[in-house]
Amino acid sequence: MEAIREWQAYAYFFFTVFLVVMLYGYILHLYRAEKKGTRDYEKYGKLALDDELTDAPVEVNETRENEKNENKEQS
Repeated sequence: MEAIREWQAYAYFFFTVFLVVMLYGYILHLYRAEKKGTRDYEKYGKLALDDELTDAPVEVNETRENEKNENKEQS
C-alpha cells in the first residue's frame, strides 16, 4: 500500500511539473507571436465587449473570401 502512495506522489509531482512547463511554453508562444506581429491578441480581448451579431468580426475569414471570389468569377 505504501508503494502505491509513493508512486502516486511521484506521478503527481512530475505531472505538475509537466503542466507548469507546458503553461510557460504556451505563454512564451503567445508572447513571441504578438512580438512578431503574426497575431494581435488585444483584438481578441474586445470579444467580450463586442459580441453582438451586428458587430464587425475580429478577423476576416480568408477561406470564405476566396470562395466568394471564385463564385463571382464563375458567374
